Amino acid sequence: MGRMRWIVGAMAVALGMAALHAMPALASPDVGEVPPDYLGKTPKGEEIRISEHRGKVLVVTFWASWCPHCRRQFPVLDALQQHIDPSQLRVVVVNFKEDTPTYRAILRQARDSAVTWTHDRSGAVSDAYGVNSVPHTFVIDKAGLVANVSRGYSADSIQAFGAVIDELLAEPPPNEDPPAAEPVASFAPGA
Repeated sequence: MGRMRWIVGAMAVALGMAALHAMPALASPDVGEVPPDYLGKTPKGEEIRISEHRGKVLVVTFWASWCPHCRRQFPVLDALQQHIDPSQLRVVVVNFKEDTPTYRAILRQARDSAVTWTHDRSGAVSDAYGVNSVPHTFVIDKAGLVANVSRGYSADSIQAFGAVIDELLAEPPPNEDPPAAEPVASFAPGA
């Protein structure tokens, strides 16, 4: 009888774990949608939120040191930020689920970069964005809406990405209130 209870209990735990893994991941925000606001903290502790950058174009990319395509994309993003005034465009590089020592080593190597770094060690930010592979890049327009989503990296994707950014930078800043739509997902520290 005790053995049967153990087997039933083990089966219940296994079914519960399978149900958790079968739960759908949060959807990645699509073009025209309001993305999750919170992007993490910089190495200096500054919280980065999309809502605080209304009126400028944001490029948000999820990136990891072990990803060869990410390493090819990074110099392009860094050059973009170096050539466009931060009052018009901000590139935010969200480190994707790497441990703290690895993240700190990346920061030491990229200490002269112009981009804004955040660390998503727990995966909460990337999960809120529906990111499960890298690089995964979102371009956010001046009104705070997703204007472009790109997965992976190629010369063709960079050309299309550049055209979208040029178009968005040429648009006047929004003069209406922030979008009233609910974000696809939200995450805030302590939530």
